[in-house]
Amino acid sequence: MQSHRAKRAIAQGKTPSVIPYIGYGTTEWVRVLGRVLYLRPDSREHTRFRPDVTAVSRVRGWRTFTSLSVPHQPVQVLVDGVPVAEVVADRGGVIDSIVPVSLDSGWHTLTLQTGDSEAADAPVKIVDPQAQLGVISDVDDTILITALPKPFVAAWNSFVLDEHARSATPGMAVMLDHLTAHHPGSPVIYLSTGAWNAAPALSRFLARNLYPMGPLLLTDWGPTHDRWFRSGQEHKRRELQRIAREFPDMRWILIGDDGQHDEGLYHEFATAYPQNVAAVLIRQLSISEAVLAGGRSKARVNRSTSGVPWVYGPDGATLREELKKLGLL
Repeated sequence: MQSHRAKRAIAQGKTPSVIPYIGYGTTEWVRVLGRVLYLRPDSREHTRFRPDVTAVSRVRGWRTFTSLSVPHQPVQVLVDGVPVAEVVADRGGVIDSIVPVSLDSGWHTLTLQTGDSEAADAPVKIVDPQAQLGVISDVDDTILITALPKPFVAAWNSFVLDEHARSATPGMAVMLDHLTAHHPGSPVIYLSTGAWNAAPALSRFLARNLYPMGPLLLTDWGPTHDRWFRSGQEHKRRELQRIAREFPDMRWILIGDDGQHDEGLYHEFATAYPQNVAAVLIRQLSISEAVLAGGRSKARVNRSTSGVPWVYGPDGATLREELKKLGLL
């Protein structure tokens, strides 16, 4: 089936092309993120957004779900036009590789290219070695509101992906902007249970609503060897543990909501890595939002786990005031 669709795509003039995602790293390595799809050479969108959002938006709407991925495709990684590594996409066409490089802290642009396709620019945030504080934020129900019952959110993310149908959580973008201004060089990472198919819409949503630029850590949609759908909780748990290993001296502000799982996951992480958590911020859902989310978390969370402060509030303005009380703003 996959080979038949690939032959058909090639017959239609499509070629393997890289959709770049924002990466991150240190002065010694970068985590390169992207996806390889069969696309027509002229499918680049022309938008008013940042160049990285324009690049990731080459596929829009339901086509992000139906577009054919290119499994196990080699991709060249270049810095300033010089090849530094070759990475290989996984079976879902997702690129997620660590590449050794030597770069100064700040924003850089890597170039990703496969075969004779058009080169794609991938922004990467090189974390300042002196930075002591970072932000890891959930997405759905935390920084954006989708007024849909939780069982339908995954389908919406996969098939509709209209960022205009979502609203930004009041005050959250301002709070994150103040955090990054108060702690220059601090990375902001958006950790979501959404599929990589949702990356174009989420990238446009974050840019449109003036959220700080940062990598999206999403998950591959579809079955694993032992289940029909991947576990969003396990994805978040794995990424949190990975980030703790990659930045052992960094303290993180963890941001989530009180619907379903974030409290339990953050409690678990703060207990295992108390030295890596500066604070946990939990956005309290309204009654209607909690109903749509399937209820509130059943976790009995100790708000002072291992000395880590927990703060709650319904919006970014309230949480920002709590951060001021903690001396983090």
